Amino acid sequence: MCGIVAYIGNKNCKNILLEGLKRLEYRGYDSAGIGILTLSDEKKGADVKNIVSDSTEASNPAGNKHKAGYCIKVVKEVGKIKALEELLKDEHIDGTVGIGHTRWATHGVPNQVNSHPHLDCSGSIAVVHNGIIENFAEIKEELEKKGHKFISETDTEVLPHLLEEYLKNDTDNRDLLIAMQRLLKRIKGSGAIVAISVNNPDEIIAGRIASPLIVGVTRDANFFASDMPAILEYTHNFIVINDYEVVRITREKVEIYDLEGSLIIREPFKANWNLESAEKSGYEDFMLKEMFEQPYGIRETMRGRLINGKLNFDEIGLSEEQVKKLKKIQIIACGTSYHAALTGKLLIEKWAKIPVEVDIGSEYRYRDPIIDADCLFIAITQSGETIDTLAAIREARTKGAKVMAVTNVVGSTIARESNSVIYTHAGPEIGVCATKTFTAQIMVMYLTALYLAKARGLMQQEQFDRIIGELEVIPNKIQQILNNAAKLKKIADETYRHACFLFLGRIYGFPMALEGALKLKEISYIHAEGYAAGEMKHGPIALTDTRTVVVGVIPKDFVYDKMLSNLQEVKARNAKIFAIISEGDINTGKYADYTFELPKTIEEFYGILSVVPLQLYAYYIAKNHGRNVDQPRNLAKSVTVE
Repeated sequence: MCGIVAYIGNKNCKNILLEGLKRLEYRGYDSAGIGILTLSDEKKGADVKNIVSDSTEASNPAGNKHKAGYCIKVVKEVGKIKALEELLKDEHIDGTVGIGHTRWATHGVPNQVNSHPHLDCSGSIAVVHNGIIENFAEIKEELEKKGHKFISETDTEVLPHLLEEYLKNDTDNRDLLIAMQRLLKRIKGSGAIVAISVNNPDEIIAGRIASPLIVGVTRDANFFASDMPAILEYTHNFIVINDYEVVRITREKVEIYDLEGSLIIREPFKANWNLESAEKSGYEDFMLKEMFEQPYGIRETMRGRLINGKLNFDEIGLSEEQVKKLKKIQIIACGTSYHAALTGKLLIEKWAKIPVEVDIGSEYRYRDPIIDADCLFIAITQSGETIDTLAAIREARTKGAKVMAVTNVVGSTIARESNSVIYTHAGPEIGVCATKTFTAQIMVMYLTALYLAKARGLMQQEQFDRIIGELEVIPNKIQQILNNAAKLKKIADETYRHACFLFLGRIYGFPMALEGALKLKEISYIHAEGYAAGEMKHGPIALTDTRTVVVGVIPKDFVYDKMLSNLQEVKARNAKIFAIISEGDINTGKYADYTFELPKTIEEFYGILSVVPLQLYAYYIAKNHGRNVDQPRNLAKSVTVE
């Protein structure tokens, strides 16, 4: 979810790049940098040298000569853009071609070396990149054998080196656009990639695979950006770049090509958004935007881990022998992450046959937990800084547990203090309430349970293939649900005045009932509770009357009939019933006042599908009450005090 801005025109671009990056701060980031083509000393008649800021440990040697008379000045810094500005305050960088980047770390901790832009060996090419290169290790090994030296931990650094290699073998043409076309054919994964070169100083080249990239068009300059706010100050005329397209921009024109070199004609469109709406991509709130980003976040979390029907999950840090020896797993989490942990317990116990305990982070260490050498400890945390989860990790480590963290933030405290880390790649989440990070966590639970089951020899290949096949289409099915958001808004419009909401589910629906209730109370401030449906008779049914809405998660699974009976019990007490059902279910509608259909799937995956309409339902109820859904009262994104 990083941010990109690039400029080619007639003005000094340093401040244009900085201001553009500031406009992208809402996307979240942990470091920032710029790279500008500037005249070298040779152009001025002196000895040439490649200039790189002292703040950057660049791989290009000083003294390297570039015939074009240009060099690339790179300055980058950890932290906020303000820190980058401080570094640039005394730097006199004159150049009208440049690239800028805000980084949300995925490979390698946040530091100057891992920040973008990245350079090739000679310092003649600089690249910024959003996304993940799945096969970077393979490419890096190939390039190292050819003499390329790498200095960072990132996947991105292979890109300028690969471009350098392609150009080296094309001494007659030296066409950066052709090199980018070859690069897009070579890499696997996702990326918006933007490059500048000292040998091509009158152009900027970019390519896209699955990561947003737009061109901003003006009369005497052109831009690349990952999102409109970066350049909305300068233009309202945009061209959206599609997957597997390569683009050349100069000061006067924009050229778009497919991977075979055929020119694509695409006219700019005019966007009439103001800056605030553009930051949210036209959505009313960040929370709504982030819910609609869930198909992308889930795909990115699977990327590199599910490849051609095979599961690559070495990040777990356990050999097959160690997995076979596991006698117990403990999963610790807080809030929304706790509901992902409950889902993980169900999946691991069903598929891998390992007993799983789930604890709330704040309670774990006070019960003096028993841990032995054959126990795996899993900590799930969106931010990687949750103080209760961190304390639980430290308790587990003192007792000899092997700790695996699941988090969305590279380099976070919990990531550093764990033996292994599984990163979700949902991208930064601006809204306080977790939505896309939650579904990404659930996806990690699916992958973890599958890996453990396969390593223990407990899953036949036919079953494994069927599950993998369904996992790969889950993002599409979530998109189907999102496409029907208007139906959920209508149900919310008709029920939001009720005073009490009870969310019911069984098995895979139970954690989602808890999550649905949590979302509603967080952002609407209405009393809401989640229960295992069988518990209704043990107390909560006393609450049901005409003021109550009962939300039932009732897909066609092996407990469907029992769940249907539970709904009939509350229907007899005159509660309104809203049921989340499977596609084609004609029975539940006889008892429910409202229904919403989920696409058909296997029963283990109804959980991840059912939470999406619950999120949207809570959102629309809160909006009807005029709540600030992005910043609900009394809540913080990361709980760092006990």
